[in-house]
Amino acid sequence: MDRTRGFSLGLVSAALFGVATPVSKQLLSDISPLVLAGLLYLGAALALLPAVLRSPRSSSIPKDRTNRLRLSGAVFFGGIVGPVLLLLGLELSLSASVAMLLSLETVATAVLAYFFFREHLGRWTWAASVGVVLASALLAFEGGRPSIVGALLVAGACVAWGLDNNLTALIDGITPTESTFWKGLAAGIVNLSLGLILSPGAIGGAWLWALLVGGLSYGVSITLYIHSAQILGATRSQMVFACAPVFGVAGSILWLGESMSLLQAVAAGLLAVALTMLFLERHEHAHVHEALEHVHSHRHDDDHHDHSHSDLADDVRHSHVHSHERVEHSHPHWPDLHHRH
Repeated sequence: MDRTRGFSLGLVSAALFGVATPVSKQLLSDISPLVLAGLLYLGAALALLPAVLRSPRSSSIPKDRTNRLRLSGAVFFGGIVGPVLLLLGLELSLSASVAMLLSLETVATAVLAYFFFREHLGRWTWAASVGVVLASALLAFEGGRPSIVGALLVAGACVAWGLDNNLTALIDGITPTESTFWKGLAAGIVNLSLGLILSPGAIGGAWLWALLVGGLSYGVSITLYIHSAQILGATRSQMVFACAPVFGVAGSILWLGESMSLLQAVAAGLLAVALTMLFLERHEHAHVHEALEHVHSHRHDDDHHDHSHSDLADDVRHSHVHSHERVEHSHPHWPDLHHRH
């Protein structure tokens, strides 16, 4: 039952995120890219506000300078640069192509993690990266020069989100929901303010739709994804969320009336193979965890958190200051706060 629930939550999360692309494409006919980016992220912040207010902790802001800098970087790259580049690229490209191009974010995250954040990349990940880049190159030439420029802008957005993902993964002291809330609030205010200064316009009904899309596709979606990851684990939940482009393409065809070209079909096949290879990666070896004290969301059934609580079951996720003794062991693992090698 829990596994079915986790899969269902992950699939709904992917669907909500995927359909944001075709809906945003339509909203761009009434709202400028900067204003739309601001509204989408403000909508996400509003959707997550109740969860942040329910937090039992006294503060949802990182207390140390390092984590505040990481959060600021995540806000800048993930909340300001990324969405603006995406929406500028979406104006010039087919919605279905952009939905598939967003798979570049996975590759950008992995490659940036390898070169700048000391993460391991195996042969399957490198092969998957090549496949995604080839598929993206095909999509870039769909529609001539404007599509090439649009694809480059979307690729830039994926690089920005790749930096955001890596910085967010290093943040401890706050939960993913709180991190996403601050990103949405800060980026929403900045983008909306800049948009109104550069292209002032009247508030219309499209603004409410933009806030709703942001709340569902960036707020509710991330909350459902986190719950899915807590049930299925990070790897399986990522595999489910990788279906998001499918919903984006379907929305582009059904909502916007776009048709699937042969080039897009070939690119979709390449992406499917590449994403399958990505999740075939298995990384296991003997490694050492040095003693440390920190704060982050965790469970007690993951072989890394062996302190106990009399009033909590091992599989209940919670957050508090806790310590780790030095330990050496071997097990399959993916990069997280405890595995940055």
